[in-house]
Amino acid sequence: MQASSSYISKAGFEFRGSAREFFGIWIVNLLLSILTLGIYSAWAKVRTKKYFHQNTYVAGRNFDYHANGFQILIGRLIIIAGIVVYTLLSTNALVVLVMVLGLIALIPYLLVRSLRFNARMSSWSNIRFTFHGSFGSAVKVYYLYPFLAALSLYTAWPFATRATQRFLANGHGLGTTRFSFDSAIGPFYKALLAALVWGAGSMMILFAFASTSLDIPRALQALEAGSEEAAALVDIGLLYLIVLVAFAPAAIIYHALVRNTVYNNLTLDERHTFHSSVSPLKLLWISVSNFFVVVLTLGLMMPWAHVRRARYLADHTTLYPGGSLDDFVDEETASGNAVGDAYGDLEGFGIEVAV
Repeated sequence: MQASSSYISKAGFEFRGSAREFFGIWIVNLLLSILTLGIYSAWAKVRTKKYFHQNTYVAGRNFDYHANGFQILIGRLIIIAGIVVYTLLSTNALVVLVMVLGLIALIPYLLVRSLRFNARMSSWSNIRFTFHGSFGSAVKVYYLYPFLAALSLYTAWPFATRATQRFLANGHGLGTTRFSFDSAIGPFYKALLAALVWGAGSMMILFAFASTSLDIPRALQALEAGSEEAAALVDIGLLYLIVLVAFAPAAIIYHALVRNTVYNNLTLDERHTFHSSVSPLKLLWISVSNFFVVVLTLGLMMPWAHVRRARYLADHTTLYPGGSLDDFVDEETASGNAVGDAYGDLEGFGIEVAV
């Protein structure tokens, strides 16, 4: 779809990359990261982000990523330095306690800086994204609300999820124009219920199967006693596999339904709306099949898995413009939306938060 000054009533997202093309980038990233003992991984991350941004289009215009590897590397070196300092001082219990408390207080700040950095380094149609979330809001959504949800035995978890999505969506903007998200709590409880149904149902089915083929009491006794008996360890491994099969898919289902709720209630400039039609079971199938294909090919199909998932998400995301996008781009360009080119190296921390 080519951009024009005419009104576009519907613009689907597209991912135009290919597994073959990305494989070349991925294998070079992997080899150089190994040869440089991990140093090149900072540039590898930038190349990967740039590839996926530049190959994602909406309304005929693509996204872009503008960070450089040195910014990412500086952030990682600071984190490594912090780990070294912690290791050297960990013999003093009081110092360890102070450092742990300091880290707990620092995490929301780092999250905000990371979100701000990633927004500034991303653009659409040459318009930079922005993030305006505050440290105080981050403390509430990542510490206070999860703590209150835990006190409710996690029956209030959907409220915590909605608060987090409000913080992420409402904090972002495209140039000077802000995104806005709000939703009733019902869809979040439906997402939780769907995840619980999967988790509980699969647990019952798997335990029913396991009870006929595994010696569960012996496995649990071996776990408590620390036995190294081979057969018991196999049973313990299968028990962990049961938990993984139940909870990992439940998390994917929950994420898919939350994503739909967020996009379907998201606006830009209060006139441009979005829609997500991701199927939880289809996304689950893509995730599970990707996992097994990557494992069976010893990781060589990793690029294919990434491209496959990106294309599915793009194909099921739509923008409904509330006016001419050319007018919107012209207004943003005239307002000087491109946030300054000078960014602090400290903003290169690689903390990822999924929206």
